[in-house]
Amino acid sequence: MILLPKPPKIISKKDDWAVFEIEALYPGYGVTIGNSLRRTLLSSLSGAAATHMKIKGVQHEFSPVKGVLEDAMTIGMNLKHLRFKMLVSEPQKAVLKVRGEKEARGADFDMPSQVELINKDLHIADVTDKNTELEIEIQIEQGLGYESVENRKKQGKLEIGVIPLDAIFTPIKKVNYKVDNMRVGDRTDFDRLQIEITTDGTISPEDAFKQAATTLVDHFSLIAGKTEEIKKEEEPKEEDALKNKVEEMDISARTQNVLIENNIKTLGGLLRKSESSLTELEGMGDKSMEEIKKALKKLGLELKS
Repeated sequence: MILLPKPPKIISKKDDWAVFEIEALYPGYGVTIGNSLRRTLLSSLSGAAATHMKIKGVQHEFSPVKGVLEDAMTIGMNLKHLRFKMLVSEPQKAVLKVRGEKEARGADFDMPSQVELINKDLHIADVTDKNTELEIEIQIEQGLGYESVENRKKQGKLEIGVIPLDAIFTPIKKVNYKVDNMRVGDRTDFDRLQIEITTDGTISPEDAFKQAATTLVDHFSLIAGKTEEIKKEEEPKEEDALKNKVEEMDISARTQNVLIENNIKTLGGLLRKSESSLTELEGMGDKSMEEIKKALKKLGLELKS
C-alpha cells in the first residue's frame, strides 16, 4: 500500500507569489504530481484578456498611427498585457480616449462595470502631437491558456478595422517546481515537492493552487468511476434473416409475385429450393433467375445446387 503524503502548506508568500510544499510523497510521486499541477496551472485556469482592438483611423496592424509614437502592432503588443477580472462570461468592450501630448496608460480606459483592470499603470502608447486624439476600443473575453491571432482568424471574418490580438488568458505568470529526497521512517528516498506560483494579480496563488488540484481530482474521479463498456451492435442472426419476406429482397415485383404464387414467401423458403426446381416454376424465366442470384449474392447466400 502506498502511503499518502502530508497536506500541502505554504512555506513562503509575498503579494502574488507563493511557494507550496508537500512532504512525504512516495518515491516518484513528486515529479508526477509536480508536473501535473504545473501543466494544469498554465493551461486550465480561466482568465480574461483583450482579444481584439480597433484604433480610430487605422485599417490594419501594420499601419502607423498619426500623431502617436507607436505603430498599431506595438500598441497591440502592449494591450495584450492588460490584466482583467471579469464578473460576467459575455464579451465586454472598453474604450480609451486621449487628446494631446500625453502617455496613454491602462487607467485611461473607460471600463464597463463588470470588468476590473488590475494593471492600470501599463503603458499603451505615447501621443506626440497636441492636436491628435487617440481612440482605442478593445474587446475583453474570458478563456483558458493562450490563444493566437492565427487561431482567432480561423473563427470568421472580422469587420474592417477590427484587429485580432494574441490573447494571454492564463492568470499564471510563472510556475516552477523542484523535488528533493527526504526521510520517512527508515527510508530516505521519499519526495519533498515544492511548487512556486506567481500570478498576475487577478487570482491569489492559493486559489490558483486549489483550482488546479481540483481540476485534476475531477478528472481522476471520473476515470476511477465506472467504466462504460461499449456494446457492439449485434449482427442479425442468420435464423432471423431467413424469416425475411421475399418482398424485402432486391428483385422486381414480377419475380416476387412468381415466388409468392408458388408458396415461396420467405428467404428461408427460397434457399430450400434448388436452381433447377425454380426454373420449372411457371413464369420463372432467365431474367428472374438472374435477379434472384444477384440478390442472394449481395447477402452472401446462394441457391442449393
